Amino acid sequence: MKEQKRIKWEELSPDDQMKYEIAEELGLLEKVRESGWKSLSAKETGRIGGLMTKKKRERKDSGK
Repeated sequence: MKEQKRIKWEELSPDDQMKYEIAEELGLLEKVRESGWKSLSAKETGRIGGLMTKKKRERKDSGK
């Protein structure tokens, strides 16, 4: 088994932080830590991207 990579939260951009948060919500964070983002299927990656877009839109709308 590969060694899990440590995530340096303070060094991540806000978008990357959101990506990790969503991956955790979807139960994919362990898979990402073990095998990297490339190990995700197109469906999983699309789900993360869709939720990121939704959250960004909600933040923008609530800022008005």
